[in-house]
Amino acid sequence: MSLSIPIIDTHIHLWDQKHPELKWVWLDKDFIHPILGNHDAMKSVAFTMNDLWAEARFSNIEGFVHVQAAIGSPNPVTETVWLTEMAKTAPAPMRIIGDCALNGDQAISQLEAHQESPLFVGVRDFNAEIMFAANEILPNYEKSLEHLTKNNLVFDLDCEWQNMPQAFQLAQRHPELQIVLEHIGFPRSRDDEYFANWSKAIKNLANAQNVTMKLSGIGMTDPRFSKESLRKWAETSVEAFGPKRCVLGSNWPVDRLFSSYDVIIGFMREYISNLSTNEQVLICQTNAKRLYHF
Repeated sequence: MSLSIPIIDTHIHLWDQKHPELKWVWLDKDFIHPILGNHDAMKSVAFTMNDLWAEARFSNIEGFVHVQAAIGSPNPVTETVWLTEMAKTAPAPMRIIGDCALNGDQAISQLEAHQESPLFVGVRDFNAEIMFAANEILPNYEKSLEHLTKNNLVFDLDCEWQNMPQAFQLAQRHPELQIVLEHIGFPRSRDDEYFANWSKAIKNLANAQNVTMKLSGIGMTDPRFSKESLRKWAETSVEAFGPKRCVLGSNWPVDRLFSSYDVIIGFMREYISNLSTNEQVLICQTNAKRLYHF
């Protein structure tokens, strides 16, 4: 695929641990990631848009979506305010997927506070996976999802294959809600049995027409990956959801643990190179612009 097709990178994380109010507990000195293990190599004091652009600027990127990262902060809206200010001088446009505990009593007011930023376009809430695993339908959560739908906000979803039946049910209950499955479902293993289960689950989830697949983080649990070892995960994702319901994300700088930005983006371009130019444009930018309001 030609480098001439610009990409909206739909999954990045930024931080500045000198910020007086924000916290990034997953970057604490002694924190060991429960899935990735030791990720000391990315625990810099700060990683801002200028740092990201230094690595991404040769990959023909025309915009970024920041996904909530300031975990442990007293008020998640503070991250949206910080990012909105940073975006004023950023070298490329940015949109914001914020943090909100959607089952909380203050969820709606918190969402409204996020919405004061013109760059805020949706939410990721890690509590969704916990709710799915418990097979629960929580009234406050449902009200928050209705608020997202009414305000044309995206629900970025972290969900492993075992919980995708519950994700499908949620998508059916809220058919107008735009849901984006992050990191192709964040596969935890790379053996044939896991791939078979994952593949079946995402194909079933793809039957919900309001769910989009985010091709990001594909290599997170395959740290010595090659272009070919990741290919079937990417190509199966595109086959399941189709070019009209896929977007690309670098998961930067997390995936810098395993490779460089241009290599990751180059792989993404390669995995969709068998599609028509129009289909590639859909995946690279058009779908992201529609979902995240560029």
